[in-house]
Amino acid sequence: MSITLTEKAAERVRTFLENRGKGIGLRLGVKTSGCSGLGYVLEFVDVLNDDDLVFEQHGVKVVVDPKSLVYLDGIELDYVKEGLNEGFKYNNPNVKESCGCGESFHV
Repeated sequence: MSITLTEKAAERVRTFLENRGKGIGLRLGVKTSGCSGLGYVLEFVDVLNDDDLVFEQHGVKVVVDPKSLVYLDGIELDYVKEGLNEGFKYNNPNVKESCGCGESFHV
């Protein structure tokens, strides 16, 4: 089981955490959403749950709950700038289909 973070994504998360002034990492999860069934969730983590799994790369902790890991195993989280847009990009090998707007996916 693995979750990876590019250096650009790790740098961005570190900046967010520093600006926020607290937090131990970033929680990556999934929720029921959109027309394809699942959507990604990113939130700051201040406290770990007993069953959380922690993956660390480039000095940044990514926290995943066991139920989400089934859908996220092997994902790479990147941070990209495309024209005027910038944000996190999910390179998930488990995705079979995604909706046209890119906000949800199906495995």
